[in-house]
Amino acid sequence: MTDNLKTLANRCGIADAYHDIWGGEHLTSSHTRQALLTAMHFSPAAVAFAPETLQSELDAAEWQQPLPPVSVVRSGTAIRIPLVVPATTSTATWRWTVVLETGEASGTIFTPANLLQTGADAQDTLHRYQIELPPIAVPGYHQLRVTAVDEQTSLTMPLIVVPQQCHQPAAIRDGGRIWGLTLQLYGVRSQRNWGIGDFTDLGDLLALTAAAGGDLVGVNPLHALFPDNPAHISPYSPSQRCFVNVLYLDVTAVAELATCEEAQRRLASADFQKRLQDLRDAELVDYVAVARAKFEILEILFGHFLAESSERAAAFASWRAAQGDELERHARFAAMQAHFRAADENVWGWPAWPEEYRSPESPAVAAFAAEHASAVSYHAWLQWLADTQLAATAGRASQSGMAVGLYQDLAVGANPSGAEAWNWQEVFAADAHAGAPPDEINLMGQDWGLPPFVPHRLREAAYAPLIDILRANMKHSGALRIDHVMGLSRMFWVPARLPATEGTYVQYPFEDILGIVALESQRNQCLVIGEDLGTVPEGFRPRLAECGVLSYHPLMFERYPDGNFRLPADMPQQALVAAGTHDLPTLRGFWQGADLDIRATLHLFPNEELHQRLITERGWDRGRLLWALEQEHLLPADTSKQPATMPELSSATVMAIHTYLARSPAQIMVVQPEDILGVLEQPNLPGTLEDQHPNWQRKLPLPIERWSSLAGYNAIVEAVHAARNK
Repeated sequence: MTDNLKTLANRCGIADAYHDIWGGEHLTSSHTRQALLTAMHFSPAAVAFAPETLQSELDAAEWQQPLPPVSVVRSGTAIRIPLVVPATTSTATWRWTVVLETGEASGTIFTPANLLQTGADAQDTLHRYQIELPPIAVPGYHQLRVTAVDEQTSLTMPLIVVPQQCHQPAAIRDGGRIWGLTLQLYGVRSQRNWGIGDFTDLGDLLALTAAAGGDLVGVNPLHALFPDNPAHISPYSPSQRCFVNVLYLDVTAVAELATCEEAQRRLASADFQKRLQDLRDAELVDYVAVARAKFEILEILFGHFLAESSERAAAFASWRAAQGDELERHARFAAMQAHFRAADENVWGWPAWPEEYRSPESPAVAAFAAEHASAVSYHAWLQWLADTQLAATAGRASQSGMAVGLYQDLAVGANPSGAEAWNWQEVFAADAHAGAPPDEINLMGQDWGLPPFVPHRLREAAYAPLIDILRANMKHSGALRIDHVMGLSRMFWVPARLPATEGTYVQYPFEDILGIVALESQRNQCLVIGEDLGTVPEGFRPRLAECGVLSYHPLMFERYPDGNFRLPADMPQQALVAAGTHDLPTLRGFWQGADLDIRATLHLFPNEELHQRLITERGWDRGRLLWALEQEHLLPADTSKQPATMPELSSATVMAIHTYLARSPAQIMVVQPEDILGVLEQPNLPGTLEDQHPNWQRKLPLPIERWSSLAGYNAIVEAVHAARNK
């Protein structure tokens, strides 16, 4: 039984064991294998008592599938496609035809028996042959058609031809080096926004950065969250990654406002203006109050939109039709979730809906959409506004001559209660979450609460969910950061209701997925950056580099084996470098150990010994950082080399650190406003819950209109720009 279970698990990509960061081996238990196979939608009883039967069923299903569900091949390389036919028809005449996206077709007739036979079923009634196609130079989503000449059998398979490499803009080829800002859009203050950064702010930031010589502005994931529950705020736990968080809309930029007197009156009223000023003045983003204010006006504007017969109505209808089923399902989800939650605030997502609504294709869902057509249209309209404003924002980057422009962030997964999981529930795991194995800080490992794709289900869907996500996030972007990029190759799965120490890795069809990333990257002219922090499989980084994906290098992890910081000349070229990230302490917070203090206050250390050791190591790191600056002759004058005599990090040292990074050969460097503005707290403290710490709520201390008049801002951006252009 155990061997049969192990064989089935191996076939589905479940690892027998993994090694942690200390080199220790963790064997996958039978209990974990059973839990993960069940999460892959296999029958729990069959997994527990008859895994050999499931294995036989999978074998039989492969023989009953004449062509694979999809084939991903590199452009310009030989193509070999397996074909299963009845032995009795192997001497018949067949034709294969490759149909390119353009409609251009080519093919030839063949006899299966004359091809290389690679197998036969147990009864010798089905034979597998290998069709050899000539190389295809043109990348794209093509089709292979295989037809019996007697026309009794006709088969079709998606044939995805992918490029060898991802897109890289000319500005970073041949030693080119650029820089820009990276920030949390929600935390941007301005004199005109409604207490949360919006798309107009983002356009202004792009223009501001371009004026300083920068070529990109990076933001947190902009994915759609839950309009019915604005208190759910993590950008890394979205409802749907193919669509946008509508709280980032600039309501004053919606065209209907110019002709809607009701909305104008409400917006101009004293009490509403006071609400907006209170939202702007608040130290933290009040998502619930922001949503209340924005949706109040947007609902008025939508009513006005419906009453007006205009070119905009036609434009919306055209855009909506072009988005297809993905948008309709997202809009239906948002309308239904709002409907059910209004009746019962404990309805937290589609698994809590009445049973008949849990499938997107059910008659009940269609009936709801017909009965509540206006509500569904409202959510589709909000996405149209968001897409239009985001496109205009990206256009400002292009008009400013930025080499990259908008740099977006793709979350590793979607919330199990949201629209994406509802839409693709047969492709997502059930009762298993993505996470990470134990490490020095998280000794119990991590469970991120996000269901991963089931590898064989993703392939059976011809990678459609992945393609949709990549395309949606690249279309307005000059660069895309893929969070936890190791997930392209393997993902650490944690069975639901078990600790992360019981998890193990599951393998994915890496070459297929990487090729699709490259194809969408080239099509959208979008640079790809892989966030490769953590436990990385052997050979993974070199393969990403071959494909033109940039690695991700925060300063805190740029070390020599002895622990000293890597000098700029020794940093990698095909990389993005930064002082920190949203999950790491700011420079000021690092220097003062603020992150360690907060963790201690919240009792996040497993023991006091680890806490004290990290305090000691942080002291060493301060000294190492000063030593590194001195090696580059960047240590500010009159600055002590003894960190104990520097209780505060001076603005001169902050500028020196950025100049240090800017000297590296890395193709891209990004600067966080938190470091320019001397912010102590980091945007997110991993391992904390919403009621423990104000993650994803912190605002920057100054409105963006004042940045260009700050001596510190100008000094740093000028120093970085000068160092990058040497």
